[in-house]
Amino acid sequence: MKVRPLGRTGLRVSPICLGTMQFGWTADQETAFSLLDEAVELGCNFIDTADIYPAQGEKGLSEKILGRWLARIGRRRDDLIVATKVRGPMGEGANRQGLSRRRLMMAVRESLERLQIETIDLYQVHWPDEETPLEETLGALTDLVRSGMVRYLGCSNFPAWLLTRSLWISDVRNLCRFETLQPHYNLAHRAEFERELLPLCLDQGIGVLPYSPLAGGFLTGKYRPGAAPPPSARAGRNLARYGNERGFTIVQTLQEIAAARGATPAQVALAWLLASPVVSAAVIGANHPDQLRETAAGADLVLDPIELEKLSRASAW
Repeated sequence: MKVRPLGRTGLRVSPICLGTMQFGWTADQETAFSLLDEAVELGCNFIDTADIYPAQGEKGLSEKILGRWLARIGRRRDDLIVATKVRGPMGEGANRQGLSRRRLMMAVRESLERLQIETIDLYQVHWPDEETPLEETLGALTDLVRSGMVRYLGCSNFPAWLLTRSLWISDVRNLCRFETLQPHYNLAHRAEFERELLPLCLDQGIGVLPYSPLAGGFLTGKYRPGAAPPPSARAGRNLARYGNERGFTIVQTLQEIAAARGATPAQVALAWLLASPVVSAAVIGANHPDQLRETAAGADLVLDPIELEKLSRASAW
């Protein structure tokens, strides 16, 4: 895979970032190790997790599984960019969640222990904490960077006004700033990001790392109008969210372009996303290596302007 700049950080990352939310849930440790090995074989150097993963089950287990794999590969870890996230509840105590200084100082040590590494390359705020001042959060995160426990900072699920305010606070107080944004963004879910966040990220050099780039599998073409959803832990929710006239028009357009290019709808959907100049990498998950290999091929597919326009028109908001 051809690497891309991660915002303005100077890091170079693969256009595919392997997401690990399923590690310990729909992918056991053996499968997770196979997925990680396959990702590296494909040229992926970017792995994303979170302290609250997996989506169901023991919190922190995804980081533990990733940490065991990192310990197994030894010095090759130096070639990888490891990202994790903080914010969600990690226990019953009132101070076991959020973005306070106390929580951040505790959470980063816990993540480093589970990951079995000395430094987190990209430490991301999973979603905002309305009860903690941004100044406190950014001040604590800056201390983590200056201490060497964290290299760069990012955020996820931030609206444009809050990301703008965060950047302003970092500027006027000489604090480290958020260099990346992880938004919910795909062909079927465009407006939330494109309305205000896209121009903001372009202007400020923020590296964008869309999650759910295939709309939870809806853009793979396995959903059919009027048919029962496929067997999946999230199928019913995906169908309720995207299974409308617009959604199926998008899928039909993906299928037409895929057939003409000898590709799959998932590969075309990923290629559309990666064609954006603001996107550094797409965060994709998989439950087995074959699935990862097939989807990741979309990173090498270059759509022409006519194909991009067809997709943008079919998915217009």
